[in-house]
Amino acid sequence: MSSLEGLLSSAVRPAFAEISGDALADPILRRSTRCDYQLNGALPLARTLSVSPREAAARVMDSVDLRDLVDLVEIAPNGFINLTVRDDVISRLLDEQLADPRLGIRTATEVKTIVVDYSHPNVAKEMHVGHLRTTIIGDSLVRMLRRLGHTVIKQNHIGDWGTPFGMLIEHLLDIGEANTAALLSVGDLNGFYRAGREKFDADPDFADRSRRRVVSLQSGDEESVSLWRVLVDQSIGYFQHVYAKLGVLLEPSDIVGESFYNDLLPGVTADLAAAGLVTESDGAMCCFPTGFVTRTGDPLPLIVRKSDGGYGYAATDLAALRDRAGRLGADEILYVVGAPQREHLAMCIATAREAGWVPDEVRTEHVAFGSVLGPDRRPFKTRAGASVRLIDLLDEAVLKAGQVVREKSPSLDPDEHESIAEAVGIGAIKYAELSIDRVKDYVFDWAHMLSFEGSTGPYLQYAHVRARSILRKAGHAGSVPISVREPAERRLALALLDYGGTVTDAIADHAPHRLCNHLFGVAESFAAFYESCPILKADEPVRGSRLALTEGTALVLKDGLGLLGIAAPDRL
Repeated sequence: MSSLEGLLSSAVRPAFAEISGDALADPILRRSTRCDYQLNGALPLARTLSVSPREAAARVMDSVDLRDLVDLVEIAPNGFINLTVRDDVISRLLDEQLADPRLGIRTATEVKTIVVDYSHPNVAKEMHVGHLRTTIIGDSLVRMLRRLGHTVIKQNHIGDWGTPFGMLIEHLLDIGEANTAALLSVGDLNGFYRAGREKFDADPDFADRSRRRVVSLQSGDEESVSLWRVLVDQSIGYFQHVYAKLGVLLEPSDIVGESFYNDLLPGVTADLAAAGLVTESDGAMCCFPTGFVTRTGDPLPLIVRKSDGGYGYAATDLAALRDRAGRLGADEILYVVGAPQREHLAMCIATAREAGWVPDEVRTEHVAFGSVLGPDRRPFKTRAGASVRLIDLLDEAVLKAGQVVREKSPSLDPDEHESIAEAVGIGAIKYAELSIDRVKDYVFDWAHMLSFEGSTGPYLQYAHVRARSILRKAGHAGSVPISVREPAERRLALALLDYGGTVTDAIADHAPHRLCNHLFGVAESFAAFYESCPILKADEPVRGSRLALTEGTALVLKDGLGLLGIAAPDRL
C-alpha cells in the first residue's frame, strides 16, 4: 500500500466500520483507469443496511471529509466510489517519497528470519536451463525480502552425496586429479560424468571398484573423502562462475549439500520411529503422513530408509526441515522448486510437523514454478535433444545483445559495449523469466526478450537510460517541490507513488511478476510524459518540477530493476 493509499484507506475505513457495525470492515481501494482510485465496499454494506449500493456509498461519503485529499468524488450506480486526488497532495507525497532513500518501501511490521532454498545443482553435473527459474526467482525473492528488513538465510541444497560418487571418484583416479580439475573448471561436467557412466556400464571391474568406493566413502575413508572433496570443490568453483555470469547473490558459504545432513539421517529415522511415525513396508521404513493417498485410496508412503538400508531424498529433506526450523531458527521456509515436487514437499512438511520438528507458527511454502518451453511448446532443448547448458545460454544472450546494442549505439567504445551487452543480455533473460506469473510455463523467445519494445528488460533499461540522458543534458536533477498539473504528469507521479506498495505486495505473494508489471507501467507512463510534456525547454519552475519527475523515474526504475537482479546502465 502506497502512502497515498494509506491516507485514503485510513480516512474511509472508520466510516465503513461505524456504519456497518463491523470494526474489522476493510473496503477495497484500488487504482482505476476511470479516476485515480476506486473504493469498493458498498455492496456488502448495502446488504447489511437493506439499501441500494449507491445509497450505502452515499452514507459513507456523507460521514467522511476528504477535502484535504480529494478534488472529486463520484458514486456509480453499483456503489463504486471514484476518487480523484488533489494535485498538491500528489506532489507533496511524491516529494516525500523521493527524498526517502527507501523510495517508499516500508520495513516489514514483523521482521522474520526467512530461509530460502533455491538453485540446487548437482556436483559433477552441468547446470542447465532447468536451473534457470529456481535460481532467478529465488534471487529476486532474497533481494526483496532483505529490502523489507527480514533476515534472509540462503540455502543452496546441492546434490553432493550418494552412489554415483563411487563411480565419479574411480573415474577421477583413472584420468588423474589434474585432468579432472581441468575438465570441471572449464565446465565440461557433463563430459566427465558421461565418461564415468559409460565405463561403469561397460566395464564390470570398474563397476565393482565403484561400488566398493561408495562403501569406503560413506564409512569416512580418508582417501575417498579427500577425492570426493576434489570433485565438490571443482564443481562449486564452476557453479560460482555461472552465478557470477548470471549476476545472482549465491556464494559458496550458502551451500548446504546432501552430505551436510548425512550424519543426521540415522537420528532422523530413530526419532521418527520413537514418535510412532514409521512403519515397515516391504523392508523399507516409511512414514504415512495424514491426508496423502494413492490413486486407489491407500495411504501414500514417504520412504525414509530404503530396504537396502540406504537413505533417500525424503530423509535428507526431513533433516533439512528439522535443521532449518531448529538450528537456524527460521520463522519461514521457502522452497523455490518446480511444480512437480509439490506432493513430495508437502509430505515432508506434514511429516516434520507431525514429528514436532516444525511448529505450527513456522510458515513453510512451496514457491512453485512452471517450465521453460521451446518454440514447439515442449521443454526447452538443444536441436540434438539435450538439455541446454546454462552457461551456453548466458553466453548466447550476451552475444545476441551485443549485436542489438551495436546496431543501436555503434559509437560505443569496446569496453563500454561489452559491459552494456552483458547487462542487456542477462537482464533480458531475467526479465523474461520474472515478468511471467511463476506458476505458468513460458516460451523462450530471443526476439521478444531482446526487443526494445513492449514489456521486456531492454525496454525498461532504455527508459532508465533516457531519463539519465535528460538529466545529464540538464546538468542537474530537478528542483523541488514537484508540481503536477498535466494528465501525463499525474499518471507518472501516481505510478511512482505506487512503487513501495507494489514491492510489499509482490513479496507477500512471492510474485516478482507484479513488480515487473509495475515497472513496465512506470516506463510507459514516462514515455507518455516525455512525448507530451516538454522538459528541458520548459520555463521554470515547470522545468525543475519535470526534471524532478524524471529523476524520480530513474531512481524507481534502477531500484526496482535492482530488486529483480537486473542491471540498469546509465548509457546504451
